[in-house]
Amino acid sequence: MRTVAEHASALAALVGPTPVVATPLNEALGLVLGRDLIAPVDLPPFDNSAMDGYVGRAADLPADGTFPLTLPVSHDIPAGRSDGRPLAAGTLARIMTGAPLPPGGEVIVPVERTDGGVDRVRIDGAPAPGVHVRRRGEDLTAGTVALAAGTVMGPTQIGLAAALGLATVDVRRPLRVTVLSTGSELMPPGSALEPGQIYESNSPMLAAALRAVGAQVRIEHFVADDVPALLAALEQAATGADLLLTSGGVSAGAYEVVKDALTGPGGADGAPAVDFVKVAMQPGMPQGAGRFAGVPLVTLPGNPVSSYVSFEVFLRPLVRAAMGHPDVMRPVLRVPLADAISSPAGKRQFRRGHLDTEAGTVSAWGGPGSHLLSWLAGADSMIVVDEDATSLQPGDEVEVWLLD
Repeated sequence: MRTVAEHASALAALVGPTPVVATPLNEALGLVLGRDLIAPVDLPPFDNSAMDGYVGRAADLPADGTFPLTLPVSHDIPAGRSDGRPLAAGTLARIMTGAPLPPGGEVIVPVERTDGGVDRVRIDGAPAPGVHVRRRGEDLTAGTVALAAGTVMGPTQIGLAAALGLATVDVRRPLRVTVLSTGSELMPPGSALEPGQIYESNSPMLAAALRAVGAQVRIEHFVADDVPALLAALEQAATGADLLLTSGGVSAGAYEVVKDALTGPGGADGAPAVDFVKVAMQPGMPQGAGRFAGVPLVTLPGNPVSSYVSFEVFLRPLVRAAMGHPDVMRPVLRVPLADAISSPAGKRQFRRGHLDTEAGTVSAWGGPGSHLLSWLAGADSMIVVDEDATSLQPGDEVEVWLLD
């Protein structure tokens, strides 16, 4: 039986980093820079005013502070003006925030220190030259690193790239994943159920979990418990995919279609064999990994809680690592238990949890059963119980993963 760490390593070896591609800036949110982003221009690109007010020459404003002083207003300089009209001696120009300083302009007088005149203005005081001036390149100079490779593109990083005039950025491409669920009993939500049928939940759940970490996801239609049908579906699914993900059909029953189709030297239909293993964990013991038509393939168990826990333990960090994220794991805390829990010997148990922020404790949320999906939906955390722990008491500290 594999340990959790051994299986995680086996999966990590299957999927390498995604390529770095030029991506439109409005599609880069949440993606990771694959190369240093070098500033192509100075930021700001020119000296400009940080205040609404008036701009004048230092020589025309008394250095000894003998105010008030009234001077003529020669012209207005709104933001965006680019004619570069010089400032005439003995005059002021009205200037707006972000507008370029005119040739000769040195002192910005905030409008609050004037009477706000249009043709002539009374100055009640003036700061020293350079105050309230945003100098060219004060934020960044052209040719310097604006954002380092490995930076996650959030709203402020996108804002900076836009301010530098960049329409695209070089980021790691999202991992392209095709999700398949197997089982003749599965029906799409919204359809009528016949006796013995259930609604398919794994594909929507896994696809949503993958999209939440930035992957591009395609869902294949449900695959019946039929080996030729599964192989045909996998052939179609492999086109353009970086990863194939199945759920169901990997346990020890008589109708385990994924296992039946992909077991054996060379695999079925010429595909490389998939390694089906037992992992020392609860839930999620039956797992599989390998390649189909050269594409990495991961097989998850079919019970919905087992499938989702397996995603959190193995797939979420794998996808984030492939896309270059610096932090691949969920936030982890050490929290005392509120109630006693038990765990099977030799297996790492992953229990749904609920944090009590006031008491600073965590409680198991529902039982350990791998079919209890409603309890999973209500959990805000996952409690991790080590393989060597079989009984934990209130107050014992446990590892807790914070879920969304």
